[in-house]
Amino acid sequence: MIQTGKYKRQYFLPPVSSMDWVKKDYIEKPPVWCSVDLRDGNQALIEPMSLEEKLEFFALLVKIGFKEIEVGFPAASETEFDFARALIERNMIPDDVTIQVLTQAREHIIKKTFEAVQGAPRAVIHLYNSTSVAQREQVFKKDREQVKKLAVDGARLLKQLASETEGNFSFEYSPESFHGTEVDYALEVCNAVLDVWEPKPDHKAIINIPATVETAMPHVFASQIEYLSKNLRHRENVMLSIHPHNDRGTGVSDAELGVLAGADRVEGTLFGNGERTGNVDIITVAMNMVAYGIDPGLDFSEMPKIRETYERCTRMHVYDRQPYAGDLVFTAFSGSHQDAIAKGMAWREEHDLKEWTVPYLPIDPVDVGRTYDSDVIRINSQSGKGGVAYILSHAYHFTIPLKMREQLGYAVKQVSDEAHKELSPEWVYEIFTDNYINCTPNFTVPEIHFTQSDCIMASASIKTGDRTTVVNGNGNGRLDAVSNAIKQFFGISYELQMYEEHALTQGSSSKAVAYVGVACNGENFFGVGIDDDIIRASVAALVVAVNKIPALAQNLNEKDERLISIMNFMQAHYQDVTLELLAEELGLSTPYVSKYIRDKSGKTFGELLSGIRMKRAKTLLKNTNQTVESIAASCGYQNTEHFSRSFKKAFGITPAQYRKESASPIV
Repeated sequence: MIQTGKYKRQYFLPPVSSMDWVKKDYIEKPPVWCSVDLRDGNQALIEPMSLEEKLEFFALLVKIGFKEIEVGFPAASETEFDFARALIERNMIPDDVTIQVLTQAREHIIKKTFEAVQGAPRAVIHLYNSTSVAQREQVFKKDREQVKKLAVDGARLLKQLASETEGNFSFEYSPESFHGTEVDYALEVCNAVLDVWEPKPDHKAIINIPATVETAMPHVFASQIEYLSKNLRHRENVMLSIHPHNDRGTGVSDAELGVLAGADRVEGTLFGNGERTGNVDIITVAMNMVAYGIDPGLDFSEMPKIRETYERCTRMHVYDRQPYAGDLVFTAFSGSHQDAIAKGMAWREEHDLKEWTVPYLPIDPVDVGRTYDSDVIRINSQSGKGGVAYILSHAYHFTIPLKMREQLGYAVKQVSDEAHKELSPEWVYEIFTDNYINCTPNFTVPEIHFTQSDCIMASASIKTGDRTTVVNGNGNGRLDAVSNAIKQFFGISYELQMYEEHALTQGSSSKAVAYVGVACNGENFFGVGIDDDIIRASVAALVVAVNKIPALAQNLNEKDERLISIMNFMQAHYQDVTLELLAEELGLSTPYVSKYIRDKSGKTFGELLSGIRMKRAKTLLKNTNQTVESIAASCGYQNTEHFSRSFKKAFGITPAQYRKESASPIV
């Protein structure tokens, strides 16, 4: 058990209440940004950056848009001294960029610092000394006046050396360890320094408030900053800066509330690199502004490239959940999240929305160089039907029908469960094709020919193993005719209950994709077909769906060639065929043919013929304007009343009712 009694609050409240910042709900304009990656960030690395790495990192910061960059503590390290000189001597500092160097309030260090920046086109000399109670008592063993004198003497020396050194210099002062400093005393020291510098409108000074070790809650820090902002002397000529650290994990909150409280400037690092738990992450603060529609003045549109350079130069790793930049920050594995994102993206496209309002995505991932396909929806055992459909849509252009999504989602989840892995888009596509495009274990239909008179007749070649049989079927469309041929051949019954199609690609060479669903004994089975021709695609999808019906596998015994011939003859001559005519065609006796049909099909000749005629009747009722009397005659019924009774017995409704209730024909 941690002994909490030895800890106490180490911050100081401002002497008067300063809470005007509470009335603001967002930052209206960006602060001035200063990157301290090359100083504060670099000193926190196990292996500091080399000169060449620092030069590359400096170029990255310039490209992002930083106008102020702290380049090091030149008096403390030869590498940092050489780096400052290299930037100046190689003319690597753009006209609109100011470098910044850090120095303690000690004479020899200040002089060495000016040697490092001699000839700089623009440089901020950043002076600091610790002012906290703990530092005064334990480290310096000086009282308040003595510590203030260190700051004032340092400020005077900066002013003197700046006038004697070639270059263009401005000044910054930080009361180091601010959180452990009495707020009124920190103000006193800062004002004493400002009185020395006497900032002007064209030569402003920077007062920087560092949360060196973050000990106060963000709202306390904001109140402290507001108090300072209201009481600094020469305020109109002072740039009030903040330098939050992240010891309590609230560096971003410190920065945001500090700006609301009056800070004009923020010092921080990319990805929050810094000593202990790091500095404030400028990327997060800036991108939070982007999410509110405010341009931060920094360009993070190439986030993957920024991250790659950062990781290579610093040898640090950007955490997978790092805001805006981590591998997984835009990723949804949860099925409900995936479904909401997919629907949100569809809504955005359908309504041509300009504003970003997609659920679970605070910003558009594309704006920071990420992709929807590989970054947003990723598939594992927690994923759902919406996520799988989204992957197949955005990566492979399949628009999976709603009725099919649940079954497909379970198929993908099962693989992820068994593999205990995330599934790549390629893996998801492989599962999809294996289960819904290439799944024909029992039969295929390699060839079909269609003829049309008053309905569609399909002559389908059904291949089972090494055997191919031509089977005839009729229907109210090409797909229905092929379906009836398959039903006839395998002796199974199912209903076509779903059909959708779309172009898989665009242009003259585009392919069509068809989705077919069939229902059998309360179960649904789906297939997908792809072809240049939509009819062939539709048939391919039907074949896959029917291949999955369990009853089909049970009926895969060798089909009787004579029965197939009988059925094909009856399909072709349904109007006037009789048992006697059929027997004559086969060269067999009528009783033998009658018994043969009953034994092999389980139905009488009359029942088979009635089934064929009823299918034709439904087709004509649905697709033509012929009268019921005309349809009865064309289907082989001499008596309309007999036809109507037979139709109602077969389907439970009259021909007229069926015509009224029937929908548009299936392909």
